[in-house]
Amino acid sequence: MSNQNPLNGRGASGFPVLPKGEALATYETYAEAQHAVDVLARADFPVKQLSIVGSDLKSVEHVTGKLTYGRAALAGAASGAWLGIFFGLLLFIFSPTGASLPFVLAALLIGAGFGMLFGIVTYAVNRKRRDFTSVMQVIAGSYSVIVDPELVNRARNLLSGAADAAPQAASRPAEAEPPATPPQASPTEPAPDPKPKSAPGHTSD
Repeated sequence: MSNQNPLNGRGASGFPVLPKGEALATYETYAEAQHAVDVLARADFPVKQLSIVGSDLKSVEHVTGKLTYGRAALAGAASGAWLGIFFGLLLFIFSPTGASLPFVLAALLIGAGFGMLFGIVTYAVNRKRRDFTSVMQVIAGSYSVIVDPELVNRARNLLSGAADAAPQAASRPAEAEPPATPPQASPTEPAPDPKPKSAPGHTSD
């Protein structure tokens, strides 16, 4: 008899369900939530008990540029070329001889040609409805790290320890070098007496 993990992404019926547990922390971006999981993984935390749940999902479409006949033809040729290379490689695998290499090149050119034609026709039909290129993304407003209630205290201690260690390492002052000792002045020699000493027993006139 197997025990069902409360944080498993699928329920008993096979449909995806939300993970159960306690929210360890909530972040604004997915990168921050991922960094928290990485910190716990480096600390030998059982990351199988973790889940990242995004809330307030929004669909964002980034417009990348205006669609023209040239772009449509280029995109169609690229996709058709990949399809042609795929079929050409299949032919080369089942017939690995030097005579099959021209067929690979022919499949590439034929695929690029058909892809270019298909891209131009598709753009001409949909030009009035959609005249730009874009990329669709699904972004969450916040990301929560969910953990098993029995491990939440351990996970919080590990995250708080990592957060405290980072500023301490950044603000650690450099060891002060001992001040250089100023050079000591050499003792001055006494100035010579300008008046010569007279020899004993000699009198001056």
